[in-house]
Amino acid sequence: MIIVNSIKELQQATKNFKSSIGFVPTMGALHEGHLSLIQKARTENDKVIVSIFVNPTQFLEGEDLDKYPRKDEADKKICQLAGVDILFMPSIDMMYEKDELNITAPAIRGFILEGSKRAGHFDGVLQIVMKLLNIVSYNRPSKLRAYFGKKDAQQLSLITQMVKNYFLNVEIIPCDIVRDSNGLALSSRNVYLSKEERTKALSLSRSLKCASKLVMQNKLDSDTIIQEMQEVLREVEIEYIAIVNREFKQISNVIIGNTIILVACRVGDTRLIDNIWI
Repeated sequence: MIIVNSIKELQQATKNFKSSIGFVPTMGALHEGHLSLIQKARTENDKVIVSIFVNPTQFLEGEDLDKYPRKDEADKKICQLAGVDILFMPSIDMMYEKDELNITAPAIRGFILEGSKRAGHFDGVLQIVMKLLNIVSYNRPSKLRAYFGKKDAQQLSLITQMVKNYFLNVEIIPCDIVRDSNGLALSSRNVYLSKEERTKALSLSRSLKCASKLVMQNKLDSDTIIQEMQEVLREVEIEYIAIVNREFKQISNVIIGNTIILVACRVGDTRLIDNIWI
């Protein structure tokens, strides 16, 4: 595995790559969820590139940028064992100038749900993802494959839209949510949870299981499903429960094959999200 810290080094390391490349952008503190993305990229491509960059522009004032978990040495080992070919670890100065162009999230889909709760967050996400996709796909004859988890469903939707709107030579590959043995969706922020909070956090996945059970019983009314989920989530602070189609338009009834049920809650001081695709 080659570790590079600059764009020039990355381009030098990849200049002889003529075959398919799978790219996994991350903010580090790698866990089994990230590893599943890397493994999928490994099975579908000849070369795999992983980036680790804690992106400051997607953190809002008062959020956890300064304490966001950083485990560089452990992350390097994980990538090496997973068969990553190149690990790209740029600095903030490498990725950003003081005065530069910005990408703005779409006026509707970018400012609902996560965008409503974290105004400006998706601007930062799209800005860094655009940069990374352009850097890694630079001078590539074949389409780059980039791997993103479904847990950040709205982010995945907006990145897919960005690739389409800006005609990037990139294929976005959605990857299933990875959970621990108790059903908790894996997240780097799970390390913030105390033992008691972790138990309460399991209510997120239980609420989604409840929703899935109702759908299997052909109870498709969105309001009914949300009410049942609220009961399951009564021990945590609910920020939102939403039932939307794949275009993130709210729907009054679940549509099999075209629905995402999303939940965001605070457990103690930690904000968690989860979802299921139906």
